[in-house]
Amino acid sequence: MSVRTRPALWWRLGIVLSAGLGLILGNSSLVYFTTESNVIVLGYFAAAVHWMVRRGTVDAPAPRLRGAVTLYITITGLVAHILLNHGANPLPGLGPGPDRLQNWSSFLLHYTTPLMVLADWLCLKPRNASRWRDLPLWLSFPLGYAVVTEVRAALFPSFPLKYPYFFLDPTTNGHAWVAGQIAQLTVEFVLLGAAVVGLDRLGTLINRRLRPATAPTAAPTARSEAPAPGVTRAAG
Repeated sequence: MSVRTRPALWWRLGIVLSAGLGLILGNSSLVYFTTESNVIVLGYFAAAVHWMVRRGTVDAPAPRLRGAVTLYITITGLVAHILLNHGANPLPGLGPGPDRLQNWSSFLLHYTTPLMVLADWLCLKPRNASRWRDLPLWLSFPLGYAVVTEVRAALFPSFPLKYPYFFLDPTTNGHAWVAGQIAQLTVEFVLLGAAVVGLDRLGTLINRRLRPATAPTAAPTARSEAPAPGVTRAAG
């Protein structure tokens, strides 16, 4: 069966379309972690689609990088829904209105793309490619983003959008509060990264347990031993 007819290819094309449209429809700025994580998703899955067609395989390339991409976009979705939108339903904003394109952009970047990437991670191959030792490397990007934001704001006070997110803004509550927010988010991101690795390994374990056991092979028939040279059988 050609890879062009496999659902994995078309699902990943859908991820590229979701991330690309989300970035095009809205006023996206690279100052936001949302934009950066979706650019990473767009680049990785566009390369994955090219790889799959060229190699004729349903396996995505660079599976350990795929785990990092999954973590970053999942962080985007959870932070947006829980911290920024306070769990509000995003669907009403998709109807007619002056901000409809911006609302659709936000919906694609914060909901559709993260859910599609997470489904890709859970359901498509390759499996069991992530390692626990990958976690510190994966976490260097979101933590580096927070550090760069604070350093940039201190060095360039007139920079527009100095603090893209309220939990990085020390103006009201001070730098100690921001440090506490970053520490809390770090713990949560570690747990989320562990869940990403664990789900990868859990899927492999389940597949192994569901795989039908092979029937034991029959032992080879013992051959009768010939009498040793020079030994005659006793007469009956």
